[in-house]
Amino acid sequence: MTQPSSEPDPWQRRRVDPDAGGPEFGRLIAAFRRLQDVVVQIDGPGDAVGRAADDVEKLAASLGKWQVDEWERCAGRRPDLPGRGHPLLLPHTIDERTDTSVRGRVVFTPYYLGGNRAAHGGTVPLLFDEVLGMLVNATAPPPPARTAYLTVNYRAVTPIDVELRLEATIDRQEGRKTWATGRLHDGDRLVADAEGLFVKLRPGMP
Repeated sequence: MTQPSSEPDPWQRRRVDPDAGGPEFGRLIAAFRRLQDVVVQIDGPGDAVGRAADDVEKLAASLGKWQVDEWERCAGRRPDLPGRGHPLLLPHTIDERTDTSVRGRVVFTPYYLGGNRAAHGGTVPLLFDEVLGMLVNATAPPPPARTAYLTVNYRAVTPIDVELRLEATIDRQEGRKTWATGRLHDGDRLVADAEGLFVKLRPGMP
């Protein structure tokens, strides 16, 4: 017979920390995002690209000594920073929040380009998954809810380098299940909407 694990549920270690990394961490993430945007826009000579690669490799090595486990790292734990201070996530900002809704703004920078000044189609679900999941989990104790499905409808081209309006709402809850929807607008034009189902994990589930 399997004995219950004596280890604490790892989700109990999950916490936000507006002070993680100190006041300079936001500047580091902004600089990293700037680097991402620049790298995808260049067509430089090989020697210049090589020197840049040397510089980035040295920087990565210098920061590597500060690596910590998932639960202690700064990225993803800074609610005061766009995208929670994680460079993968789109730099969105939440302006209004209730227990069942959020409203905010987002800019798809050149890093997220798909082609012809349109955001890559795969980055739109990334945005919705982050925002809907954040809303569903914002007021609930751990363990969190994970995405069971996410359906995204592309209504129009999502432009890059334009501030877009973002909103999300919790529409229904049933036991461990929560349904949420989101909408992305360019001015008065709806460019995408989404519906997601999120299911709360049982204690001990990864």
